Amino acid sequence: MSSARTLPWDWYPGTIPDNVVLADDTYIETSLSFELCRSQAPVGLRLGRGSAVYKDTMFDLGVHGRVEVGEYALIHGARIVCDAELKIGNYTLISWQVVLMDTYRLPFDLIERRQALERAAHTPTRSPSADIPAQPIWIQDNVWIGFDACILPGVTIGEGAIVGARSVVTQDVPPYTVVAGNPARVVRHLDAGGITRGIDHEK
Repeated sequence: MSSARTLPWDWYPGTIPDNVVLADDTYIETSLSFELCRSQAPVGLRLGRGSAVYKDTMFDLGVHGRVEVGEYALIHGARIVCDAELKIGNYTLISWQVVLMDTYRLPFDLIERRQALERAAHTPTRSPSADIPAQPIWIQDNVWIGFDACILPGVTIGEGAIVGARSVVTQDVPPYTVVAGNPARVVRHLDAGGITRGIDHEK
């Protein structure tokens, strides 16, 4: 990265925000990943040693959003929505079109949601917003999240877990398990060396 916080290979004419902290060997494919980064935290994003962020990844960070990415983690085309805190562990793989969201940003209540949409119609960005509390997400080390998966607010994914493609994760995932489905359920147990046994659904 240059002193002007631009990427020499970047096709997009953007810059890396000042509150994004990179290791010397971190790789970011394009500054477009930060077009929705509005974090005003002293460190809005920290990328660990050997980590890589590839094309189509988008850091959609609110003003208080803080994201920490561990060492040798790889993010390829994910949408990371963070209004509070989101941690991604070491050696984690996040596939394309994965959504990680620590907030819904709009209320479930119908009347309140309509009011937020009406307010958005009169703002310059036309972006709806409401005072919705965020619930941090923690993805621990050595996790693999398959494509199109969605991780919802407040979820912790345990070390060594695998999230199947197109799964919707609504609750914590135990370490060294495979989860799949909507909502995601444990379908297999793992150990540090690989698959050990399946789940007996008849019990």
